[in-house]
Amino acid sequence: MTPLPDAEAIYARLLQAVRDGAAGRDIALVGIHSGGAWVAERLHRDLGLSRPLGTLSSAFHRDDYGQRGLPAEMKGTELPFEVEGADIVLVDDILFTGRTVRAAINELFDYGRPACIELAVLVDRGGRELPFEARYCGAVHPLRAPRAFVLERGGDGRFALTIE
Repeated sequence: MTPLPDAEAIYARLLQAVRDGAAGRDIALVGIHSGGAWVAERLHRDLGLSRPLGTLSSAFHRDDYGQRGLPAEMKGTELPFEVEGADIVLVDDILFTGRTVRAAINELFDYGRPACIELAVLVDRGGRELPFEARYCGAVHPLRAPRAFVLERGGDGRFALTIE
């Protein structure tokens, strides 16, 4: 496997991709709890977006809800803007099977019908089970299960990636 680049370098590539792709558009960022929300917070700040940042939990829409149960620390969905007709960039930290993305899109549609939804991820690790692809991606690093990437956020807001 290719050595994992620095998480901050990966974030910088993602930031540039979103900046280029969303130029001139009034986008709304929505981060998926928890790693995606961390990434979305930084993107929102670094892009200087006018719309407020949204966050969501995909827990109740997951198709494996019965097996996974609820997270120990459940965070709710907060979408402080009108979802109906919005140009949304959905942000997650790691894209793997696509099940979290599917669940997050279902959660978004509970609040209205966006004009479009684009996906931004820090790392795409391959292994898709559902047909989702990120429009904006910081890095592609295939990683087979049971190994997993873990995103950590330091007190200074900087990111680090490790492999479990």
